Amino acid sequence: MQLYHHPFSMDSQKVRLALEERGIDYTSFHVNPITGKNMDSLFFRMNTSAKLPVLQNGAHIIYDTVEIIQYIEQIAIVSSGGGEISSGEVVEWINKIQEWNPKYFTLSHVPDKYRHFVSKFTRRVAIARMAEYPDLASAYHCKLREEYETQDNLRNPEVLRRSGEYLVSLLDEVETKLGETPFLVGEEFTMADVFLVPVLARLELLNLQDEYIHSRPNIAKYKTLFKTWKVLKQELAKFFGLALRSRVHFRKIVLLLVMLLLREGVK
Repeated sequence: MQLYHHPFSMDSQKVRLALEERGIDYTSFHVNPITGKNMDSLFFRMNTSAKLPVLQNGAHIIYDTVEIIQYIEQIAIVSSGGGEISSGEVVEWINKIQEWNPKYFTLSHVPDKYRHFVSKFTRRVAIARMAEYPDLASAYHCKLREEYETQDNLRNPEVLRRSGEYLVSLLDEVETKLGETPFLVGEEFTMADVFLVPVLARLELLNLQDEYIHSRPNIAKYKTLFKTWKVLKQELAKFFGLALRSRVHFRKIVLLLVMLLLREGVK
């Protein structure tokens, strides 16, 4: 199984987190869109949207992030000989989080000079590839047009307003939910959390955590819980030599330890 991704791609982070959580082995291929690698002909023939991530398992290729997560869950169930797919509530949260497109929000917080440089480079790559690969010219032209549309939308205050308002509404709903349960859907980490964590990571990357995370105490506590939970899971796995991919009870032990540590004031 091959995953084509980039570390700063939010959807790539979701898929990598899901693969890690379900204990599925895969081969990692970094595709850097900033340097135009997502428009190299070999990758572009496989995926003319040039978007990341892409999961390939033999002849089976999946481009949609939600569909990739569903496929990962199916693979995990078959591999372990049991388990369940995500509940209706988990799926509802997945779709709600995925409905927020971070593209314009993120780009609006990037300094203009960097954004314009990357945009110009992307357009030059698309034009060059059109000439180099005539059979893909129409697909490359679509990417070129998409880049111009992106720049137009970034100058549209209504587009930016809608993106920001949806994010605030989403985080407010998450804040309320996390006041009831330690994770987004109950007592255990689920695929709903897989979709939420990269959103919080993006806000930290943009140095917006004070405005969007720390102002919401339940989300701030959740962020600490997740970080502590990941470290404990890794360290306890080494200590006990347990196979995390098939040990549901182990996740419960880790969660209990995390909750105890948080009560002791872990920073």
